[in-house]
Amino acid sequence: EVQLVESGGGLVEAGGSLRLSCAASGLPFDDYAIGWFRQFPGKEREGIACINNSDGNTYTLDSVKGRFTISSDNAKNTVYLQMDSLQPEDTAVYYCAAGFWLAIVDAWSDGRDGMDYWGKGTQVTVSS
Repeated sequence: EVQLVESGGGLVEAGGSLRLSCAASGLPFDDYAIGWFRQFPGKEREGIACINNSDGNTYTLDSVKGRFTISSDNAKNTVYLQMDSLQPEDTAVYYCAAGFWLAIVDAWSDGRDGMDYWGKGTQVTVSS
């Protein structure tokens, strides 16, 4: 059974930082890409960053580039999202998901997620 478990969410003041973790099990980690998404209340989920675990290639949404950094520890089957300079508008539920890199690149180009497996999400709340 594939499991993706997010952790590291919580409440932080504006300007602060959080590091989210996504621990994956039940899949060949090195063959998959892991992406981070967020969902604002009443909105669709948006992809914000993705990493290809086979070669380390990454993609980060322009609106968070420079503040959010995705990384992977293949030995721990874990992907991280370092979030710095957080602002109240970053408040959302953050999800990680797994899929194949080429499918994800294709999907994200036209607004689809391209993911095969999802975690349950972790709440990030940024106070002003």
